[in-house]
Amino acid sequence: MSKSGFVPDNSNIKKSSGTPNLSVNYKQNVLFKRNDQNIAYQLTSTQLPAMLGGAFVDLYMTKGHMREPHWHPNAWELDVVVSGEVQVSVLDPDTSSMHNYRIKEGEVVFIPMGWWHWIEPLSEEAHLHLFFNNDQFESTEGSDVLRLTPPIVFQKAYGVSASEVAEAVAPITDTVVIGPPHDHSFYQKSYLKDERDERIVVKINEKVVPAEDK
Repeated sequence: MSKSGFVPDNSNIKKSSGTPNLSVNYKQNVLFKRNDQNIAYQLTSTQLPAMLGGAFVDLYMTKGHMREPHWHPNAWELDVVVSGEVQVSVLDPDTSSMHNYRIKEGEVVFIPMGWWHWIEPLSEEAHLHLFFNNDQFESTEGSDVLRLTPPIVFQKAYGVSASEVAEAVAPITDTVVIGPPHDHSFYQKSYLKDERDERIVVKINEKVVPAEDK
């Protein structure tokens, strides 16, 4: 669609064709569904051809799930909390810094085009409206980066073990979007372990060192 993205006028709407379709039930278009409580609906120019220049996602999540890390190569994103509370994490590529925004109803986070980000519910349930400035916005999902990049590439680029990387990402067999992707057994064990750990350790020169001593 050549006119996707920012459109400064209504040149796509022709007077001779009459009034275009201006209304639709977006909940008939599911972007992704993990279960009934973790689901995203999408509205783009595919559903409303007259709506060039913008798109909308209606996102529902519950605690223990998250909108996986991803970026949009052709659109910025505005996250608006309708109900509940979430943390939106954004990586600023210009300063190489990570920012975590804890927001609730009435608060928003703006994510510039191409910036790595993810959303995690802090309340038992969360409902968000996501707005994009491209009627055919694209998403690059972290799960696809991990599962489709050959493990040997990670070894060559970062000096990590290709076999360990392969084992670690093996459970990711498809695009995740709203995770975790399978049953919660592994997630719950990892999450509870993180909650119990009072000190985080890192490995430097093959020695385990407390994070505060790094």
